[in-house]
Parts: sequence; structure tokens; C-alpha cells
Amino acid sequence: MLNDAQIQRAAEAIHGAEKNRRQIKAMTAEYPGMSMDDAYGIQKRWMDIRLAEGREIKGYKIGLTSRAMQVTMQIDEPDYGVLLDDMFFEDGAGMEAARFTDPRLEVELAFVLKDRIAGENVAIPDVLEATDYVIPALELIAARTFRIDPDTGYVRKIQDTIADNAASAGIIMGGRPVKPADVDLRWCGALLYRNGVVEETGLAAGVLDHPANGIAWIAKRFAPHGIALEPGQVLLAGSFTRPVRVRPGDAFHADYGRLGGISCHFI
Repeated sequence: MLNDAQIQRAAEAIHGAEKNRRQIKAMTAEYPGMSMDDAYGIQKRWMDIRLAEGREIKGYKIGLTSRAMQVTMQIDEPDYGVLLDDMFFEDGAGMEAARFTDPRLEVELAFVLKDRIAGENVAIPDVLEATDYVIPALELIAARTFRIDPDTGYVRKIQDTIADNAASAGIIMGGRPVKPADVDLRWCGALLYRNGVVEETGLAAGVLDHPANGIAWIAKRFAPHGIALEPGQVLLAGSFTRPVRVRPGDAFHADYGRLGGISCHFI
């Protein structure tokens, strides 16, 4: 277990990396014995720093929800991160690619809550009942620590991703909001175009067999700590495509069929 000073130092290092737009070495390279609890402790301490600067929590993201990604990262459950108010971008937004370190886009569904969700026995029906609407969303992910260290070749671990706020950097919502009872969410799909070329396709069933399972998972994960998911919060259920690298000059369009589409571009 890391001590409090080590957790604080790691959180400040990641915060500095984001502020300076410069990647740093993975935390596990310095702390090889870093646990998952340590990683979430660093994430929370970093979010506390950002909240002290005036940010607000607007929701959460669930990551590593596909079986393929869990196998790749050698884990058997998802991870989560925090969505802050300055991480939300408008549909059609133009963003500076250099603002983000090693940026990539993922295709997801976002759940916007109308009721509180809490407890260790939350299931899909509870999530659907508490949801105001579901809407297409793109998550912009970034790596404040090197995925692969350019000097040593060290590959960062799941603990590094968690400490890095589960790599979350932004969210773009768009298209047509739908009531969860009006569509079969498992069969919601999307085509992700980069510069007019289809880069990724997928179905939301790739997220734990049903995207609402991701929301139920995080509610149960928070329950022992007395934390609930609150009305008005936005919850990213998890990506059902592989992440697509973002480069300056790239224009993206995600076509969700009957749910509409989302666009953004990078300069």
C-alpha cells in the first residue's frame, strides 16, 4: 500500500502532466507494488485537487467493459472515472488536439438520470427506471502517463489507467435522446468515421451484454462507500468500439442510425 505522501505526490504529478500537456512516466514504474486501491486513491486525490480549483462533478464513466479489453488488461471487472464540468463539449465542437496527451475517441451511450440510484443490489431494471433518457456519446480519452515509455519500453498497467482518471478527458453528446423503454439498447449500434472513412463499428451489447449493466456495476461499486448516483448526472456506460487515435486535422462523425449522429473535429 502506498502511504499518503506517495498518493499525494502521484496525484500532483498527473495533475501537472495534464496542465503542462506533457506525458510522464507510469506510476507503477516508480511504485511496482501499487494496488488497485492505491490507484483509486490517487484518482480521488487528483479529483480533489481539481474540485478545489472550482470544478464540479457532473457524472462518471465506466471503462474496460468489453471482454476483449478486460483480457488485454488482465482484469475481470470494469474501471471507473469522474466526469467534471469542463470535460463536456458541444456536438460539432472543434478542439485543439494538442490540448490532450495521446488522445483517442470511443463510441458509447450516455445515461442521464432522473432518479437516485444506490445500493448493492442494483440491477438493469433499476437503472432503466431511474434513467431520464439515453443519448449517443463519444468519449475522448487521453493518457497523462505513457502507454509505452519511449525511453524504457515500459508498458503501463491497469493501475496507471485508473490513477489517470480511467483515461477520461472529455465527452461529446449528440443525436437523438431516447427513453430506455423505447429501444432495445443492446442493439443500438454505430459507425465511427474519421475523415470520411469508417474506422470502427459496434453494438452496445458489447458492453457487459447490456449497457445498463455498466451503470449497475458502478452503483454497486460505490455502495460500500455511501456514494449514490444522483439525478441529473451523466453516466458513460462504456465503449463498444476500440479507441481511434486523434490527430490534428481529423474530422469525426459517429452515425448511430435512428439515434442520429455526433460530429467533432480537431485542429
